[in-house]
Amino acid sequence: MLIRWFFAAVFLIILAKAADPASAKDMTDMAASSTGPLVAFTVDDLPFASGSAMPLTKDDAATARGVNRQLLQAFARHKIPATGFVNEQRIEQIGQPTGLAILAAWIKPGFDLGNHLYSHPDVNMLTIESAEMEIIRGEASIAAVMARGSRRPEYLRFPFSHTGETKEKHDAIAAFMAARGYRLAPCTIDNSDYDFARAYRLALDRGDRATLAKIRATYLAFTGSALDWYTGLNSRVLGYEPPHIMLLHDSVLNADTIEATIALFTQRGYRFISLGQALSDPAYATPETITKYGPMWGYRWARERHVAIDGSAEPEPPGWIYDYIKNNGEGGPGIVEHSIR
Repeated sequence: MLIRWFFAAVFLIILAKAADPASAKDMTDMAASSTGPLVAFTVDDLPFASGSAMPLTKDDAATARGVNRQLLQAFARHKIPATGFVNEQRIEQIGQPTGLAILAAWIKPGFDLGNHLYSHPDVNMLTIESAEMEIIRGEASIAAVMARGSRRPEYLRFPFSHTGETKEKHDAIAAFMAARGYRLAPCTIDNSDYDFARAYRLALDRGDRATLAKIRATYLAFTGSALDWYTGLNSRVLGYEPPHIMLLHDSVLNADTIEATIALFTQRGYRFISLGQALSDPAYATPETITKYGPMWGYRWARERHVAIDGSAEPEPPGWIYDYIKNNGEGGPGIVEHSIR
């Protein structure tokens, strides 16, 4: 939350100015050609995000299979060409047979996989060389599975959306990933699902059915509020609504609510597209120059275009979610930048 206030303060003291005419024309043409709002779904932390800081074990294998089965069935039912982002270390922890089987299920027509680094590190805390090794090691299982269909991973997403805390590191890592054929995968909606999932896991462990139902209802309401907030943010900054890139995590909570989450978009008239289709919008050609922090792309576009945004108005999860986590043994809110993971 402190990061949001930092960006709010920065943007509020920047004078708004008109966008470059050529860029504005490109964006207007894109908006005019659209048949309605668009969204690409992405899922981080494959093969499983347990909602705990503890490493995965082979005991998580059955749950991981069930979570991915529910997600992929929903995506297939609604014709959503989702992209999953993989942490290779989680494949090793959960067991190669289960991990590779989960990845193979994702490599079906309409689904894709990307690199989320080997061990889900904060790149801002690594040397350039260590970050490069994380990228390389993160490819192992993805590349092997995708090679069966003569494909290779095309997209890379950094944990916490951190891309290097200095310009030197940022630019070196960007050049390295581009040389390996990767394109950076942005995200435009933060619905704090990782924090809700932490509370959800604890309620599951306790058999707390009343709280489970309350978390699901609150999470879905908050996701709707976040969608509306970021839609308004992007429209204010760009003058139109670009395709959203939705960030979810590979959790039990999202498996249990995926149909309702999809409904939030369909009820608002969204059509589902691939990550690659979303990235064809001119907004995503904006240079990615944020170094230290990792806000959603609407804030990045605002900074690049010198548009003043009051980030303090962004919705926040209710405090009782964090109280439930704290009171059940897991401390307070997410460690870094709320839940941008």
